[in-house]
Amino acid sequence: MNTTTAAETADQSASSTVTTPEAPPAAAPPAAAGTPAPSARALLKQLQQEFPAFRDCLPLAIGIDKQLLARMPGLDRKTMRAALGIHTGSMRYLRAMEKAKQRFDLDGTPGAEVTDTHRQHAKEQLQQRFKKEAERKKAERDAAAAEEASRQRQEKLNALAAKFSRS
Repeated sequence: MNTTTAAETADQSASSTVTTPEAPPAAAPPAAAGTPAPSARALLKQLQQEFPAFRDCLPLAIGIDKQLLARMPGLDRKTMRAALGIHTGSMRYLRAMEKAKQRFDLDGTPGAEVTDTHRQHAKEQLQQRFKKEAERKKAERDAAAAEEASRQRQEKLNALAAKFSRS
């Protein structure tokens, strides 16, 4: 009976050994999920080199993703969407969208008009970013002021302690 238990224990050890190597591949997809960011940026650089609409930061035509897939059939959709997200979320693009009247295809050819809704959205996105940046800077200033006040308070306490310890 002890032999059977040992065999079962060995089987359990072997099966746990088999599952242990499976754990790293399960951990690999999150690492792989982290890698598209550099490839999305690399794709964006490539798009900026190849297409005037990206290079000149022109407002992109609706459905530009379909145009990209038609021109670059082997393109990974997820990477392309990430690259488009980086591009369309950039300050430069949002500023261009805020003032734009027309959208452009990959070659820079004018297309449809930019709607007031899209211009307003770009303006709101910029305002949110500026507000968030102002809040961050204010928090930094407040933290620095609090640190300075704390330092001065500590200096005064040390001076008082030194003054009364001599007496």
